[in-house]
Amino acid sequence: MKRYLYILFFAAVFTSCSQPEEAVNVQSLNQEFIGAWNSNDPEKVISYFADDVQFIQGETHFTGKTEVANKWVKDTYSTITDLKTNVVSSGVDEAMAYEAGTFSVDVLPTGQDQLRGIGEGNFILLWKKTDEGEWKLSYAQLEGLPVQVKN
Repeated sequence: MKRYLYILFFAAVFTSCSQPEEAVNVQSLNQEFIGAWNSNDPEKVISYFADDVQFIQGETHFTGKTEVANKWVKDTYSTITDLKTNVVSSGVDEAMAYEAGTFSVDVLPTGQDQLRGIGEGNFILLWKKTDEGEWKLSYAQLEGLPVQVKN
């Protein structure tokens, strides 16, 4: 019986010595991502993507780092600036983190006959922890309202 008590004692000691893994700060992840976007640094933005990242906006669906990088980031970063988010919901655990809410962006004119606009809508950014311990953006969904002329 004493032997079992020793085993339980040592198991309790070893368990109490191991610290639980800290959850990631999802707000920091998203602020770094948004900061890279607002700095007009597409390569930095792309560096946050998981290899199997998904991007969804309406009927548009891009899959994989290369497609999302080329068709979302590189095709739009020069026309969108001042990305801001208003978080409504967030959650984290040891392997996944997300934020969701509303966003707004300034939409730059692509031609001389166009006016500056403002885009607004809803978003979700989902991050997953890789086997190497890095946090990568796994899923991005933006649902925008029609762009309005900015006064």
